[in-house]
Amino acid sequence: MVEIRTHVLETDRGEIVVEDGGPVDGLAVVVHPGSPGSRLLFGAGAEVASRSGLRLVSFDRPGYGSRPAVPGRTVADTAVETGMVADRLGLERFAVWGFSGGGPYALACAAMMPARVVAACVFASPAPYAPEDFDYAEGWSDGARAELERYFTDRETARANWRQDAESMLARFSDPEGWLERWGDRAEQDVAHSREVAEYLAADVRESLGNGDQGWWDDWVSLIEPWGFDLTGIHVPVRLWHGARDRNMPLVHGQRIAQLVPGIEASFTDEDHTTIEDDHRIEAYEWLTSRWQADRSVGTAVHQTQTSLMRARERRC
Repeated sequence: MVEIRTHVLETDRGEIVVEDGGPVDGLAVVVHPGSPGSRLLFGAGAEVASRSGLRLVSFDRPGYGSRPAVPGRTVADTAVETGMVADRLGLERFAVWGFSGGGPYALACAAMMPARVVAACVFASPAPYAPEDFDYAEGWSDGARAELERYFTDRETARANWRQDAESMLARFSDPEGWLERWGDRAEQDVAHSREVAEYLAADVRESLGNGDQGWWDDWVSLIEPWGFDLTGIHVPVRLWHGARDRNMPLVHGQRIAQLVPGIEASFTDEDHTTIEDDHRIEAYEWLTSRWQADRSVGTAVHQTQTSLMRARERRC
């Protein structure tokens, strides 16, 4: 099994706890987990990535793990922190990966650090809130739609409801049995619903919500409020997967992102929210590896051109 390493990095925004696993000389893939979600890496995923020559890196957003919350943070702020983490780890070039609520953070990195981000993979990501262009809550339950509306009309009640949901989630899903019970007949029938995944998700819930729900709430606010960058300004390779049977983040969100991101490669499948990442993990790793190889080839060509120009100038002198 691949070794998962833990680092405590000193940054301009305080201490950031990071996990990474895989070859240190491989392409680093900064993983932005869903919401709620901590730095904890899924060991089996890191093992598969390592066999592909990839190094997974993940860190706690504010309000998760031991990090103090930063109310009012934007999606773009996490891209800035990603750059800080990359600097401290000595990563000049890296890829990004985002699942569900982590998707916007990966897209932010692609938009804001084009000189450093090799490529981005996103799975079941929400789109920016833009009610004038599309129905953000299409496909949600009546209750979920009501909570979205309550955010704008009765913020105090919306916040209290969120806290209650977080307490319920922590009580039920901090134990693997809670996840297995939720999955019902699908439990332990495939990789995405295995006991190993249930144990990982339970640990992640404990780490994410064990010190309160402010980080989770701040994630939600950052997704609904302006993100701080424009999806149409992304010019690095982006690969997206979104399932037609996704009820957590309905297909309209993936379709909206595909409309906005130039040159995106989008795959709309028949999967749901719980399987989309696991079902396409190897495919995504292979795609990232191919983009890394292409990136290095371009870098080598640029270096050779620069060297030839320098030698030509030397001969003229």
